[in-house]
Formats: sequence, C-alpha cells, structure tokens
Amino acid sequence: MSDRRVSRLPLAEAIAAAVAGGVDWVQLRERDLSAAALLALADDVLQRGVRTLVVNRRLDVALALGCAGVHLGFDAVTPADARRLLGPGGLVGVSAHGPAEVATAARSGASYAFLAPVFAPRSKRAERPALGPGALAEAARAGIPVLAQGGCDASNAGALVAAGAAGVAVTGAILISDDPGAAAAEIRRALDATMRPEA
Repeated sequence: MSDRRVSRLPLAEAIAAAVAGGVDWVQLRERDLSAAALLALADDVLQRGVRTLVVNRRLDVALALGCAGVHLGFDAVTPADARRLLGPGGLVGVSAHGPAEVATAARSGASYAFLAPVFAPRSKRAERPALGPGALAEAARAGIPVLAQGGCDASNAGALVAAGAAGVAVTGAILISDDPGAAAAEIRRALDATMRPEA
C-alpha cells in the first residue's frame, strides 16, 4: 500500500524498487489527491513497469487506466457494482476490521479483503487495537483471500501466512526504509520460505 507522506523516496520510484524487490501488486492509496493528480501518479507507476495496480476508492481512475482493480472504502460503491464495471477478471478488494466483516465481504462478491490491524501499524498511529493472528485465522475461513495488514514485516510475515493469510499488505516496513527494494526482498524471502518451505 502506498503512502507518499512516509516514503523516503519519490513514491513512484519507491514503488518500482519495491516491485523489483518482490512485491506482487500495488495498492495506490493516496486519498487526499485530486482525481487528476491521482491519475497522473497511477500512470507514472504503470509506466515504471508495475503490472498489477489497484487504486484505492477511485474506480474511475482504475477504469480510465485499465488498472487491475479497485480497493473499496466503506463509503465507496458496492463490490457488486464495482464488479459489474470492472468485469469478471477485475480485482475488487475491501478493508475489514474483524472476521465478521471479511465474511460479509466474501458474500458481497469481493475478490479479497485486507484485515487490519493485525499488529500495530508502522506508518501511522494505531486507531484500533491489534487483532492478532487468531482473528486472522478465523477470517481466513471466510472463503476469500485475506491479506494481513498492520505492522507486517519480514519478522512476522511467515507466521501470518502460517496463520492463514494469503499474503501481507505492507506500507511502513517498505516505504520508511532507505532501500525499499531491499526491504521488499527481505519480506519476499520470509513469505516464500513459509509458502514453499524447503524439503
């Protein structure tokens, strides 16, 4: 997930480095930007070779640039409406703050859910108590991929996958780093070691 306010490098540059380091896909989450500024930033990110870009809340921007999908906020269109506009192959994500919300997202047609905060976030002040791996394990039974969000880094990414996460959504551990590519690569290695353990 992006947040240009905490990034030590220009955001598009940091994102490109993180993707080169092993990030699978990017959620562009810059809620204070105008539509035109967000469109320009998203285009810059795509021009740098990011293949899978999901735009936070702005379905219009995602559609205009042919992005992979949209991550909906609580005040956005419904997942069903987003699905109709994006088509069957588009990613439709939602944020959830507990297992029951993940179950609701699964019933509504979401492609995936972020569950947050699993741990205290690194990139901002915590607004809610940490849910922990137990809530993650429960949410993972809802029938859609669940990505753990909040305080995720190389030290806990493997344990989160072992608890049932399909992956991790990371902001602080990558963007606050002086070397986002190296930070992303370290998390990637931790995930791969759990997802494909050596014999």
